[in-house]
Amino acid sequence: MSYRSYRGDNIAPILAIIILCFLVYIATIVAGILGHDLIPLLGLRTASLMERPWTIVTNLFVHGGIWHLIFNMLTFYFFGSFLSRLVGTRAFLIIYFFGGILGNVFFMLLGSPFAIVIGASGAIFALGGALAVLTPRLRVYVFPIPAPVPLWAAVLGGFLIMSFVPGVAWQGHLGGLVFGLIAGLVLRRGVRTPLS
Repeated sequence: MSYRSYRGDNIAPILAIIILCFLVYIATIVAGILGHDLIPLLGLRTASLMERPWTIVTNLFVHGGIWHLIFNMLTFYFFGSFLSRLVGTRAFLIIYFFGGILGNVFFMLLGSPFAIVIGASGAIFALGGALAVLTPRLRVYVFPIPAPVPLWAAVLGGFLIMSFVPGVAWQGHLGGLVFGLIAGLVLRRGVRTPLS
């Protein structure tokens, strides 16, 4: 399946975010080898937010393992490149970062104040939520399902499944998803696509 480029093909911001996430991951590994733990410095912990306010953004670039990073970045690339073409780079970045921040706010309100939350999943769910509203008829393949499913079903199904995985901050996913759905509704009138 293909789609037309409506707002241009500027994927530089997407690649920059991916590269930054990989660099931060490498930095956490190297620091760990040298006996330093960067996760408490960059990850968000509600109880420490006043001491480390930057963590409400920096935690979006930190990942706990290579598979966490790879899965998030693959999903981010596909959602991000598609959404950026539909709504433009500026709107895409707003959805990504504000979705991630709202996900962090949800975690602070609903999660443990002493847990450290890391990862871009909340921001990625914001992208998925916006796409689910903007392109409700778009069908995607989701492993291991052998037939294409509507994107909205894949996003909501992914949220529900991941909510039951131990150690996953479902609160952050929920906050990002809510922001993405609202952003999709706001932008829907200005986006023309054969998949809407």
